[in-house]
Amino acid sequence: MSNKNIEIEFKNMLTSEEFSSLIDFFYLRSEDFSEQENHYFDTPDFLLKSKGSALRIRQKNGSFELTLKQPHPEGLLETNENITESEAAEMIQTGKIPKEQIIISIEKLGIKTDRLQYFGTLATKRAEKEYMKGLAVLDHSSYLNKEDFELEYEVDNRNEGELTFLNLLKQLNIPVRKTENKIKRFYNEKYRQQKA
Repeated sequence: MSNKNIEIEFKNMLTSEEFSSLIDFFYLRSEDFSEQENHYFDTPDFLLKSKGSALRIRQKNGSFELTLKQPHPEGLLETNENITESEAAEMIQTGKIPKEQIIISIEKLGIKTDRLQYFGTLATKRAEKEYMKGLAVLDHSSYLNKEDFELEYEVDNRNEGELTFLNLLKQLNIPVRKTENKIKRFYNEKYRQQKA
């Protein structure tokens, strides 16, 4: 059973110092952070990326979720399917998608799913905190010999959420930075390393 939802979120890259100040601001402790891994897939010539889409398996607390993200006028359309550990392991080995709904969605983009392959893993230490009608998320991610820090703010109301997010950054003297999502950062680094 797949579920689809529109994701409305705001993001900002952080320095490690800004990340620490947000940990203090939200009164987070080390035990508030959990670990998750995102395993990414695309064709050798980055066809999903070229369509503004991305495919990943998220591994968290022993469960596995396959997600296709596609552009949508309100944000990103996410199609999520729970999969088993063995389905995840097989997909990492072969690139073969175990869920029909996601295969159909990718083929509608004009991409043959038999060309998909595993690109690598992004590991994230994440803490979440309810904040002013939304969810503040602090992420420390490691991938392809890089690390970065990020604040996300997930909301139901775009206008209200954006105001709250910008006020929070201003309050903590954190400059607004153009921030790509994790998948794009991962893919850009993968692409850069392949061209190097």
